[in-house]
Amino acid sequence: MQFSSFRIFITLATVLVFTGCMKSPYFQKDVAIPNYQWKYDYQPVFKIDIQDTAALYNLYFMIRHTEAYPYSNIWMWIYTKEPNDTTFKRSRIEIPLAEKSGKWLGRGMGEIWEQRMPITRNDAPMIFDKKGTYEIKFEQNMRVNPLPEILQVGLRVEKLGYKK
Repeated sequence: MQFSSFRIFITLATVLVFTGCMKSPYFQKDVAIPNYQWKYDYQPVFKIDIQDTAALYNLYFMIRHTEAYPYSNIWMWIYTKEPNDTTFKRSRIEIPLAEKSGKWLGRGMGEIWEQRMPITRNDAPMIFDKKGTYEIKFEQNMRVNPLPEILQVGLRVEKLGYKK
């Protein structure tokens, strides 16, 4: 088995293992990073249809990388666009991927590591104020372009219930 085929096999096996252990999300989508090199101009967009504006939601950034990823974190721009808006609002966020000791955070299987991190303010649940399609876009904002050893990124939205 070639090395690239092995990586694909491990990635698929990891997805099956990890998704079998989590509750079903309201929305989840992962996108593969071309050639495992995340370039500044590759900005995946996720479209979420929200009809329940009274519900609470948690949003997570999901990432899969190899052990060869050379940094302990990733800085990103997160762009959000509400229904009927024409422009994105931008915010910058740091996602820690390793402890100070160098131990990777998240779950690992072989050389592949997966992590999901909350991306709402203060890790608090959020309410979507408007019905319709929201768009969330990710852009890597590290000093290195392209950013090596990133296999996939994604967005997960969990519906929590309602405010008490």
